[in-house]
Amino acid sequence: MPESDPNLTKFLAASGAASRRHSAELIKTGHVSVNGAVCIDPSVRIGPGDRVSLDGRDIEPVRAFVYVMLHKPRGYVCTSDDPHAPKKALDLIDIPDVRLVSAGRLDKNSEGLILFSNDGAWIEQLTHPRHGTRKTYQVTTDRPLTSADIRLLTTSGVQNDGETLRALSIRAQAPGRYIFILGEGRNREIRRMMESLGNRTRRLKRIAVGGLRLGGLPMGQWRKLTPAEAQLALGGLKPVRGKSGSPD
Repeated sequence: MPESDPNLTKFLAASGAASRRHSAELIKTGHVSVNGAVCIDPSVRIGPGDRVSLDGRDIEPVRAFVYVMLHKPRGYVCTSDDPHAPKKALDLIDIPDVRLVSAGRLDKNSEGLILFSNDGAWIEQLTHPRHGTRKTYQVTTDRPLTSADIRLLTTSGVQNDGETLRALSIRAQAPGRYIFILGEGRNREIRRMMESLGNRTRRLKRIAVGGLRLGGLPMGQWRKLTPAEAQLALGGLKPVRGKSGSPD
């Protein structure tokens, strides 16, 4: 259950409206109203009688949490904020009357496991860098990585656009085909690593988040997770709130 009188950021995140970080951004940019007045203070406390709206739509507390895994095909975007995107991953999921938010992103040209939920705290645990949720990818490169390339990417890392990009581990499956494990999941991180080496990512597929594996789920298909599976995505170390299922 949500805490008593949470602040506005936590209220929005717990409602499934957005992740905690995105909720704070929405508040500060004037998208959120409390009792009919725009509120740009994320620390405002929300009591049982308060009415919270996001872009004019009332936000209700979540009664039941839903956790979903999708095998995203290439060509689909994970954002739900772009009304002009022709192919949204969220459109592949059919759960009426539940507002789902993606736990992180896979870029348009990548495929594989992407998670969705209306549980903002769960999404926060999966996506915030301080939690270090491990994500596993199957990567095919334009040319094979050398042992020096792998050593560099897993030790000091490479610099790209002012960021240090580093993999936790890289394991070769075949020449030009590797298993990458990342702990942060920066934007287009693996592709940028390859670009920094003068290489190119030909195919990128996420196959696991935490201890949860994509398995045999067909491309373009989705299914709900059990609470145990949702906990497995967190590494199996943190409790998952509530029960999986649609609100009454």
